[in-house]
Amino acid sequence: QVQLVESGGGTVQAGGSLRLSCAASGGTFSSYNIGWFRQAPGKEREFVAAMRPSSTITAYADSVKGRFTISRNNAKNTVYLQMNSLKPEDTALYYCATTVLYGSTWRASDYRGRGTQVTVSS
Repeated sequence: QVQLVESGGGTVQAGGSLRLSCAASGGTFSSYNIGWFRQAPGKEREFVAAMRPSSTITAYADSVKGRFTISRNNAKNTVYLQMNSLKPEDTALYYCATTVLYGSTWRASDYRGRGTQVTVSS
């Protein structure tokens, strides 16, 4: 069983940056696809970014392409989400999860963290 714990959220002004971390314990972290998802109040959960275990394949939602970068350090059992040029519409609870690709859709699978809040002020 994999436990995932996010950190790095906070409040930032529009145009600013944050770096989220997702620390994993238990299981074989290096064998999982890991993704970031977000959910704003009153909205459905949204895929943000995902990465294969080998780090050779990444995917991003169109809304964050060119601004967010996902990376992972398997030796440290950690996945990161570097978020630049943040916009108020990026405000949400961000969480990481093991992830499965169904066709062209990335979906959270068995394990997810509790999330870290990101608030972007205008």
